This record gives sequence, C-alpha cells and structure tokens, in this order.
Amino acid sequence: MSFPAADYEFMARALQLAALGLNTTTPNPRVGCVLVKDGHVVGEGWHEKAGDPHAEAYALQRAGAAARGATAYVTLEPCAHFGRTPPCADALVAGGVTRVVVAMEDPNPQVAGEGMAKLRAAGIDAVVGLMAAEATELNIGFVSRMTRGRPWLRLKVAASLDGKTALDNGKSQWITGAEARRHAHAWRARSCAILTGIGTVREDDPSLTVREVPCTRQPLRVVVDNRLDIPPSAKVLAGGALIFTSSGDAAKAGLLRQGGASVVALPDGAGKVDLADVLAELGRWGINEVLAESGARLNGALLAAGLVDELLIYQAPIIVGDKARGMFDLAQLTDLADARRLRIVERQQVGADSFMRARWA
Repeated sequence: MSFPAADYEFMARALQLAALGLNTTTPNPRVGCVLVKDGHVVGEGWHEKAGDPHAEAYALQRAGAAARGATAYVTLEPCAHFGRTPPCADALVAGGVTRVVVAMEDPNPQVAGEGMAKLRAAGIDAVVGLMAAEATELNIGFVSRMTRGRPWLRLKVAASLDGKTALDNGKSQWITGAEARRHAHAWRARSCAILTGIGTVREDDPSLTVREVPCTRQPLRVVVDNRLDIPPSAKVLAGGALIFTSSGDAAKAGLLRQGGASVVALPDGAGKVDLADVLAELGRWGINEVLAESGARLNGALLAAGLVDELLIYQAPIIVGDKARGMFDLAQLTDLADARRLRIVERQQVGADSFMRARWA
C-alpha cells in the first residue's frame, strides 16, 4: 500500500513521540499518537509508563472536540482489550476519528489484529504498515518477548584494540574513556534488565545502575551464579536483584531472599544454569530488553547458546598484550568457514574510543 507524503510526516512525528518513552514504558511498548485534522495537528500524546494512559488517550484528551473527523497516526495497533487501562480502539471510535493509520500490528496475542478489526467494524478507515520497520525497531524487545517468549539480548563489551577486556590480573577500570561510559549508560537506561555473571561480581563488585545519564527507573539487576557464591555485601544486591542458580542450597538462597533478592533455580543438568531458561524466565517477568555486561566465560556461553541478538562493542585505542583477558570464551575453530558472520548496523566515534553495533548476518 502506498501512502501520501503527509502520512509519512505525521507518522514520523508519532514515532518521535513514542521514543520519549524509551527508558520508561517497560513492560509496555513505546507508542506515540498524533491526531490531524485539515492538515493540522490537533492533539498528540505518548505512553510514558505502565499504568498511565496510552498514547491515544492523551492525544484524544488534548484534541477534545477537534478529534471528531480527524486522522489518527499511531505507531502500534490500538489495543482492543482491558488491561490496566481501557481499550484504545474503543476510545478512538468514541472520539469520532474517521481514519487511523498504524505503523505496525501489535504482536501481543491479546491484540494481534483485534484493534484494527474493531476500528473497521465501526466504519473507520484503518490501515497498517506505514514506517513499520522503524516502529518495529523502536519496540524490538517487546516484539521479541511477544513472538519468541524471551527478551532481546544485547551483549556489551569494552575492549582494547587487540580485543582484550581486562589485564591478566583482572583489572579493567578503565579501558574506555568517560564518553564511552556515558554512551554505554544510555544503553543501560533503556534496558529492562542488566545481566552479569558471578565472576564479574566477585572481581569488579559492580553496581550495574544507571548513573551517567538521567534515569527515573533503574533496570533489574540479574546475576548468573551457579553455586550461590555471591557475597551478601555485593553492590549489585542493593535494592534487590534476581539471582539465577543451579544450586539447591536452601540456606544460601534463604539468606539472599532475606536481603531482598529473588532466587530462581534453573539447572541445566550439568551443574550450570540453563541460559535459555533464564531468558524465557525473564520474558515471563515482563522483561523486553536485556543488556549483558559480563566476562568472557558468560559472554561465550551466551553466544554458544545462540541467545545474543546484538553486540555493542566499545574499542579503545590501546594495546594491552596477549596475556590479557579476551572478549569471548569460545571453542576453538579449525576452519574460518565455521565463523559466525556479523553485519555492522552502526559505527561511530565516542570520544577517543570507537563504538560498533552489530547483528548476525
């Protein structure tokens, strides 16, 4: 279906509004809405956080009577079910809009075309597919959770020019500069959860909080800890964390729970945590996007299990030597034809360091 130029202009604005909820809407999708009448915007809105009105409700409220006869541009199919808020499809019908242009169909099985059907049944000209790729990208984690049952996993690594993440003695602060760290914290801020391993907790004692950029919601901290070796004083536990383990040690688990942590046992049968089950459990927790900040062992295990969707690589213009620690602990290849290929989707300079975002080719 072809759309006039004006439709692209107003949908671009709706996507711009949706992006305002980048760091706050979890577990809900990021959605924007623009109401247009006679070529002029009469109301607009965006969804900020779960429990608040949806984008369509804000736009209709701001438009008032001017909504009657207007066209609504919405980045995601209006919901057709009662959740924390009433159905947006019903609100658009009641508001008197005569045309609704939607970027993408909602992958949520509770909606999945029902919103469009409601609009059309009410006599509204409802079309979908305008700037769908942009809308999907904005909600890639929500789409992942709804279609695959697990969040979108980004793996972040800060490394030297020769691909090392820490010295042989474990020291890694700081390989990259302050600008790169701020940039990485922006990725933390949009993530629903930060994932790390017990090795990183023991060696670095990270907080894994968002500090370098404005943030009103801290991501859930998640630790993979096979034997529940995490010390009660670990910074990552402050304010609560989710620990995945293969251990059946009820005493250790009880102490962690008393301190405010959640402990979930997901053994893989070989004395380790089943990482695929971890992602599935996080999906059940309503987690859309996960940022993994871990050491080479967990990095390699996530890659080997096929659970990494995207790589965020920060590379500093320094060389630290062959004995330093690498990025991924993976089985050795004997043929380059077996190497997994990536495609670079973004590359930029961040201060003195370079940043590369890559997905599987």
